[in-house]
Amino acid sequence: MGELKVLNVGIDLGTSRSVIACDNGVRTFVPSYVGYPKDMVSRKLIGREVVFGDEALRHRLALDVRRPFEKGMIKYSNMQDVNPTEFEAYKKVSRDLLKHLIELAKGDGPDPVSVRAVLGAPALASTQNKKLLVEIARGIIDDVLITSEPFAVAYGLGILSNALIVDIGAGTVDLCRMQGAIPGEDDQITIARAGDYIDEVFMREIKLRHPDVDITLNMVKQIKENNSTISEKGEGVLVSLPIKGKPTPVDLTEELRTACRVIVPEVVEGIRTLIASFDPEFQDVMKENVILAGGGSQIGGLAREIEKFMQENLGYGKVTRVEEPLYAGANGGLMLCKDMPPEYWEELRIR
Repeated sequence: MGELKVLNVGIDLGTSRSVIACDNGVRTFVPSYVGYPKDMVSRKLIGREVVFGDEALRHRLALDVRRPFEKGMIKYSNMQDVNPTEFEAYKKVSRDLLKHLIELAKGDGPDPVSVRAVLGAPALASTQNKKLLVEIARGIIDDVLITSEPFAVAYGLGILSNALIVDIGAGTVDLCRMQGAIPGEDDQITIARAGDYIDEVFMREIKLRHPDVDITLNMVKQIKENNSTISEKGEGVLVSLPIKGKPTPVDLTEELRTACRVIVPEVVEGIRTLIASFDPEFQDVMKENVILAGGGSQIGGLAREIEKFMQENLGYGKVTRVEEPLYAGANGGLMLCKDMPPEYWEELRIR
């Protein structure tokens, strides 16, 4: 019998969405929610032991719905004082989500394959967290490499030097400067305030200005994703929300702009830090080549706002956005997976 056919995949296990790109043409994403029936009634309603993504959210009243990643890593993995049983439960949730992604990748093909994957992680993920990702992959993926998510973005774009990647996710904002080699710790910064933090600020602003509105964090997230903008020229955000049970039009334009802007100063400070500590002969090129990626980069006007803040506070700055912010990391992971020499995979094998 010959060797199994290799399926190369790039995966971004995101706090909000998990994305996969494969060399068999499959490219898709799943909102990072996993749901388990609460009891025998919900099990009969759902008809399965586990559901994912939008389906889990649609049936969330009948399910125990969990989002396994926080700050870009498995929930509770960075906490010292945590119930071990709860942590193990989230590891299982992570495995279920990863297994689902790989099943989507394989499709209905009759022939078995060997899965080789590059998984993106926050720029400064600890060695422990990388080992955890390898652990949950065992038995699902045959060979795995963990890499920095912004580095995967840069690799996929073919931007390997004189650029600074800013990957804005739900859990973290990851910055990485490219200088023609695999980036080290000094080349990267991880900021903990990202898309989820915008949601929290948006919720707080709504409650502050409209205390009678009945709203949940999930509703806030949906409003943000459907309307997010910080451009003064953007359309107003008028949403129907319940007030004492009655649907009522509520103008959330300023609340949303305030929330979306909240991450800009810290992102610009991260950019300044990486540029200031770079080789002075090459700083000018990098100042004019800041690239936004990740789901958060889709906020209307954000690239312009960061550029404006840089110019006003640093005296320089040119910011652009990748064409496919949702898939950029997974695309780069796939490209890196295919480009890695066979001997590297032999060393990284996790069977």
